[in-house]
Amino acid sequence: MNDAFKALSDPTRRKILKLLSDQDMTAGEIAECFDISKPSISHHLSTLKAAGLVLDERKGQNIIYSLNMTVFQDLIKWFFDFQS
Repeated sequence: MNDAFKALSDPTRRKILKLLSDQDMTAGEIAECFDISKPSISHHLSTLKAAGLVLDERKGQNIIYSLNMTVFQDLIKWFFDFQS
């Protein structure tokens, strides 16, 4: 859970998650939405993947990134349990 909160602390990673909430995307498609280097986007995606927030699936030459909704459900549950 700590890795997820650390990953969420960065505004670039939050924007990546927002993009992925609309549709699955390749790293190149994600990079087109930012004014930072592709290696930086790759680092952010690696952090999100390590935290379990993002899944990746190879399709031919491309890697398609998508949200891991299970982890988001766990985070939401944690917030609701924290309120009690």
